[in-house]
Amino acid sequence: MTAPALLPTPDSARFAVLDRAARGERLNAEEIESLYHLPLPDVAAVAHELRLTRRDPNTVTFLIDRNINYTNICNVGCNFCAFYRTGRQKDSYTLDYETVSAKIRELEAVNGTRILLQGGVNPALGLDYYLGLLRHVKAHHPSIRIDAFSPEEVLFMEKNFGLDLNTLLDTLIEAGLDGLPGAGGEILEDEVRAKAAPARIRSADWFRILDAAQQKGLYTISTMVIGFGETYAQRTRHLLKIRDQQDKAQAEYGGNGFSGFAMWTLQTEHTRLHGKAPGATAHEYLQQLAIARIALDNIVNIQASWPAQGFKVAQAALYYGANDLGSTMLEENVVSAAGGHGRHHATVRELIRIAVDAGFDPAIRNSRFQIIDRPDVDAVLNRADANPEAARAVGAPG
Repeated sequence: MTAPALLPTPDSARFAVLDRAARGERLNAEEIESLYHLPLPDVAAVAHELRLTRRDPNTVTFLIDRNINYTNICNVGCNFCAFYRTGRQKDSYTLDYETVSAKIRELEAVNGTRILLQGGVNPALGLDYYLGLLRHVKAHHPSIRIDAFSPEEVLFMEKNFGLDLNTLLDTLIEAGLDGLPGAGGEILEDEVRAKAAPARIRSADWFRILDAAQQKGLYTISTMVIGFGETYAQRTRHLLKIRDQQDKAQAEYGGNGFSGFAMWTLQTEHTRLHGKAPGATAHEYLQQLAIARIALDNIVNIQASWPAQGFKVAQAALYYGANDLGSTMLEENVVSAAGGHGRHHATVRELIRIAVDAGFDPAIRNSRFQIIDRPDVDAVLNRADANPEAARAVGAPG
C-alpha cells in the first residue's frame, strides 16, 4: 500500500519575514516587497497584532473636523483631479473670509476642533490673502485648530512671494498656522508622479517642506494614494521614504514627526485618468494598509479611509492595521469629485456605530491623535428620534 502524499507546507523562507515583523523587527525593502506576494489573511493577522500593541487595543479614534477648500482655481492641472477649475470657468471660486467663517460656525455647532484648509494653486492670490485668512480664523474662532496649505501650496508661495521656506513658514505661523496637511504625497516616486501630473510637486520638495515644518514644531501627517499603476517596488520605496523621514524627525526634532499615516485609493471617475490608470480594489487597499502597518514601525497611528472606500471597507480596515477612522469631514470636495460619489461627510453617530459594530470603544481625538472625549455610546446610538443615516442603513436604531 502506497503511503499518501504529504500536503504541501508553506514556504518557510517566504513566511519567515512575517515572523520577524510579528516580533517587531524592522524589515528592509526586499522583505517589505515580499509581503505583497503572501496570503493577505496572514499579512493582516500580523498587522492587526502590531496595531494592538502600538495603540490602545480597545480604542478606535476619530476627529471632528471640516475640510474647507478656499479656492478651486488651480494652474497645476493634475490628471487625477476633478476638483480644480481655471479662472475662466463659471464655477470657479475663491472664498471670502466671512464665507469661511460661516463654514467654521457650522463646525463649532457640532463641537468640531480642526479645519483642514486647502485649495488649488491660484496665481491670482497674493500673500496678503493667505495671511489675512489665517488671522481672521484665529481672531474669530480661537478654539479651532488650523492645519492648512499642502506642500504644493507652500511651494507656490515660496516661488511667488519672494520668501525662503523658513521665513515663509515663520510668517504663516505668526499669522496662525498650526500644521501642514500631507496632501500631494500620492506615490513619492517621481516616475509615477510625472506620468500622473507632470506639473505636480516632486517628492524631494514634498519632503523638504514637511521636514522644515516638523523642525518648527508644526503638525504633519504622511499620506499615500495607490492605483496609478505603480509597482510593488515603488509602493515599497514610498513607505521607506516616509519611514526614513520619521526616523530623522524623531531623532532631530524632539519627536515631532508625522502624527499618523493616511492612505486611500485613486478615484478617477471624472478625471483625465479615467480608463488609463487601473485604480485599486478593496483587496489592494486592505493589503496596502496592512503592509504599511508592518513597514512603518515608527508611526503608531494608521487611518482607515471611508471617503474613498466606504464605511464597510473602512470598518474592515480596523482589522488590517488601522486604529483610527480619520475624521467626520463635515465637508469634503476633492476625493468625492474625482470618485463621482456623494460620500463627502460622516456624522459622529456613523463613526461611533462603525467602531462599536467592529468591537471597539470609540473616542474623539484632536489632530495630534490625543483623546479629548469618550462619547456615551448608548446615548448616541439609541437616539432614534434623529437618525439622518437611516436611509443608508448606518446607525439604524434597534
